[in-house]
Amino acid sequence: MQDDAKILRFVNSKDAARLAELGTSCPDHFLRTKIKPLYVNWNPQTEDVAALKAKLAAGLDAYRKDYAAYYAKCKHANSPAQRDPNPTVVLIPGLGMIAWGKDKSESRVTAEFYNCAVEVMRGAEAIDTYVALPLQEAFDIEYWLLEEAKLKRMPAEKELARQVIVVIGAGSGIGKETAHRLVKEGAHIVCVDLNAAAAEATAKEIEAKYGVGIGVAGTGLSACGPALGLAANITDRASIRAMLDKVALAYGGFDSICVTAGIFVPSDTSGHIPDDKWALTFNINVTGSYLVADEAFKSWKEQGLRGNLVLTTSANAAVAKKGSLAYDTSKAAANHLVRELAIELAPLVRVNGVAPATVVQGSAMFPRDRVIGSLAKYNIPYTEDEATDSLVTKLAQFYADRTLTKSPITPADQAEAYFLLVTKRLSKTTGQVITVDGGLHEAFLR
Repeated sequence: MQDDAKILRFVNSKDAARLAELGTSCPDHFLRTKIKPLYVNWNPQTEDVAALKAKLAAGLDAYRKDYAAYYAKCKHANSPAQRDPNPTVVLIPGLGMIAWGKDKSESRVTAEFYNCAVEVMRGAEAIDTYVALPLQEAFDIEYWLLEEAKLKRMPAEKELARQVIVVIGAGSGIGKETAHRLVKEGAHIVCVDLNAAAAEATAKEIEAKYGVGIGVAGTGLSACGPALGLAANITDRASIRAMLDKVALAYGGFDSICVTAGIFVPSDTSGHIPDDKWALTFNINVTGSYLVADEAFKSWKEQGLRGNLVLTTSANAAVAKKGSLAYDTSKAAANHLVRELAIELAPLVRVNGVAPATVVQGSAMFPRDRVIGSLAKYNIPYTEDEATDSLVTKLAQFYADRTLTKSPITPADQAEAYFLLVTKRLSKTTGQVITVDGGLHEAFLR
């Protein structure tokens, strides 16, 4: 979306509709921008958003038919098949220009090309009259056989290309690993965390590998490439809504949400947990996921596109044990929340869960003091001055030895499950919880 003075001067001008219909004059431009943009004849001073939506729908339908007619009129016997008939540039008076591409980077290039076209039109009209390329000549360039051959040689898109996925809890542990796993498959990732600095750090790690984004005009968002870092408190509905609105401004919407945020508050030495800690545990582990789902569903319905919601439960949901009363009970509730939301959000959204066993490595729920407390609890030898990594390794192996596979559970193991659930590989799976616990037989269903 571009709404700076230069583009607004064009879309608000009395000549915008006429010039837009003529199309661009540069072949290098319309290979990205199509032969012409879609101009929406909307008056922001006298018409409301409902009128804009109606005109957009009608305009898109007319544009597709017009493009099909252009192809039918100009094609040759050996022309490549008709390509996507949708516009890549939309001009709206009062709002500006919306440029489209398969990803954020391509959308930016499309916008830059049409900015050049606008300047060509402005210069031509200032001297005399702007003249575009003849349709047949434009078609022969757009559907040039050598261009088609080049397109066919391009590598296949990655599995999550064109997808925008929100990962809540991306500042550390499973969430961070999931963000890195999903972007590897071509997704745009919105890294969300209560800790804004941690969310932004994960986004910057992704940008360092895949490229830096650009700012979004009028939003205060500093970067908008393959990743974006945002803060949100999932126990606060308004905070969730504000975050999702920023996602819409940055990427136009979202496809999937993975909620990996969670909290563990152990009981005290007497086995008691204070009321406020009990409430906090349920607010984050259960209510927070519900609020995210409820707010996100409003956006999914508005978009009219199918989506995925993946929540985090735990193997503890099925295993009763001493010392984690609030956590275990909250995760049992989260298990059933997955099933309830799968019913409530169907058929538009698939809802599933991932149930890890104890993930010590990289987890914000296992600071050094908790690791030491657990080692002491299980009578595992250690020294007070021992390196944290060594302590974590000991505890992780202890938990691993209680499983059938005898291997420590890592954030990467969990990330693989989130990846599967947001792809189309399990497109007929909803209301299910995938357990990634190394084979913890106490958690077997019974």
